[in-house]
Amino acid sequence: MKPSLQAQILPLSIPEKLQLIEEIWESLELNPERIPVTQAQQQELERRLAAYETVEDRGESWDIVKQRILKNDV
Repeated sequence: MKPSLQAQILPLSIPEKLQLIEEIWESLELNPERIPVTQAQQQELERRLAAYETVEDRGESWDIVKQRILKNDV
C-alpha cells in the first residue's frame, strides 16, 4: 500500500474503516472476471460444483418450508 494511502486510512475511525472495506469489496464485484484465481482454487470450485450437481436431495423449496413453519410442522 502506498504510504500516502496508509496515512489517509490510519486516522479513520473503526466505522469509517469498515465502510471503506465494504466499498472496496463492492468495487471488486464490478469486474469479477479480473479477480485472479489460482489453479488450485479453480479445481476446488469445479470439485464443489460437480459435488453439488450430483446431489439428488437438494432440500425443499421456500414455499414448502414456509408452509411447514406456519403449520408448526418442523
